[in-house]
Parts: sequence; structure tokens; C-alpha cells
Amino acid sequence: MTQTEQREDESPGPVTRSRTAVLAERIPIRRIVLVTLSILIAAGVLIGSWKTLTMTEGRISAAGWRDFLVFGVALGSIYALIALGYSLVYGILLMINFAHGEVFMMGAFASYYVAQSLESAGLLDSSPILSILILLVAATTASMAVAVLLERVAYRPLRNAPRLVPLITAIGASLFLQYTAASFFGSDSKGYPSIAALEGTWTILGIPIGKTLLVAIVTAVVMMVGLTQFISRTTMGVAGVMFALVFGLVQYNMGFVPGIKAFTAAVLGGIGSVTGAAIGGLILGVVESVAPFLLLAGIHVPAPNQLRDVVAFSILVLVLIFRPGGIMGSGDPERG
Repeated sequence: MTQTEQREDESPGPVTRSRTAVLAERIPIRRIVLVTLSILIAAGVLIGSWKTLTMTEGRISAAGWRDFLVFGVALGSIYALIALGYSLVYGILLMINFAHGEVFMMGAFASYYVAQSLESAGLLDSSPILSILILLVAATTASMAVAVLLERVAYRPLRNAPRLVPLITAIGASLFLQYTAASFFGSDSKGYPSIAALEGTWTILGIPIGKTLLVAIVTAVVMMVGLTQFISRTTMGVAGVMFALVFGLVQYNMGFVPGIKAFTAAVLGGIGSVTGAAIGGLILGVVESVAPFLLLAGIHVPAPNQLRDVVAFSILVLVLIFRPGGIMGSGDPERG
């Protein structure tokens, strides 16, 4: 036997892997973490809700919960309209337009100055329906012009660039539009002219609903249905009028937080899906309105309403963890 053959015979065979290493690979660690997290979240929701619903002092009445729900639907309708823009842009260009909230803001400012002119002419009170239509057209025209200019100048030259480049450009465009608006319109909040016909409430099925909230809900539903039927049209900017009517003010940075929340709604529903954006917006609005009080009032957290943003962004994190594809999308395949 040669020396080489002897070494080959003496060479060790396949290394036997330890049983611990094999078991560690077979255990679905990701699934265990998700199940544990789900149990903790469910327990927190149940405990917080039970304490809120059974507390004696400062208990929220049925009318209070109803008002939270109605406001949540109205807010969710606005989020849904903005989220539609995110989904359409992503579905066509495969990019996230983080300047979309500023397009919404520009539409609100355009409608604000037109509303001031209409108020000076006395048309807001004498012809409210015509005035609202004019405001919608003004907001849509201004937002469309800004969006087209933004696409031609900032996005189109980067059509074939790596995805990170348009993303950074969109963030820069968002800041540019914010501070451009601050320079032209001022950094202070401006009170949106009120419309007398929209003050007070209407009673629907025995439930009193604020007129501005009802108009926002109906307008959003009509536009979402119309957009679903005529997918080539866009509702960009119209949401600015609804937001201004509901909250009664416009400001240069008013589009940032609603824009991020609308992005959350789009991810929740399934980015790129029109129906998903609508569903995600409504869910986010209702949860953001109801959840802080339902989960935190019972444990005596002061001013739960101030934690609405925490709820919204917690939803974003949870969606990305449990179902990155969103409600109408497909989740990532689980890896054990």
C-alpha cells in the first residue's frame, strides 16, 4: 500500500453533526417569535379593553364611542383617498412617492385661497354646493400641476436608476415642497373659511353626524368607487379639501403626517391595490380614533388621544412583521 493510499484510508469520514445543531435548525424560531408576540398583543388588547369597558369613574358613554367611530370613518376616508395615490404611483412606477403628502398640501392651500375669495364674495354661504365644487376643482388642478411637474423634473430622469435613488429624491422633493410652501404662504396655521351649510349635524338612522364629517365620508366613497371603475383617472389633491373642512386649518407641513399615515394605510391594505388602499385607510382611521381610548383609558393614561400617532405607526410595524404584503396582498413565505 502506498503512502498516499494509506492517508486516504486514514482520512476521517463525514463529520457527524450534533443532535443539538440539527434540532436548532429544525425549530421554527420565526414562527415561535410571531406566536409569542401575537399572544402578548392579544393579551394587552383584551386587558386594556376590559379595564376601559368596566371602569366606573370617567366611563365613556355609548354616544362617545359612536362619535369616535364616526370620526374614525371620516378620518379613514381621507387616509384612503391619499393612500390611493400611493398605490397608483407604486402600481405604475414601482416607487414610493414620499412627496405625495406635499402634493395633498398644495391642493389644500389652493382651495384655501379660493375659499377666501368665495367667502369675500358671499358665495360660501349663498351657494355652498357650487362653492364646494369650485374648491374641489381648484385643489385637483393645483395638485395635478404640482404632481406632473414633480414627475417631469424629479422622477422621470431617474426612471432607470436604482430604486434607492428615486426614494431619496422623493424625500428631498417632500422637504423642498414643504419649505417652498412655508416661504410663499408663511409657516403659521391658517384657519380655513367655514361654510354655514356644513355647520351642525344631520341625523342618519337616529345617529347625529357632523355635516363636515358626513360630506367627507360621502365624497371619499364616491371618489373611491369612481376611481375603481375608471382606474385611469386620479383623485390626487381632493383629499386636501376634505382635510381642511374637517380640521379647519391649513399649514405648510400639514401633508407630512397624513401622508405617512396614508402610506401606512396603503401598506396595510396592500401597496399597489386600489381596493386595499381604501380598506386600509378605513381600518387605520377607525383604529386610530377608537383604540387609544379603548386600550389606555382603563389604565388611566392621561390624554390617550395624543397617542394616536403611536397607534398608527405601531400598526405599520405589526403589518410589516406579520404580513408584509398587506391585507389584499400576499405575505412573505415563512422561513423556519
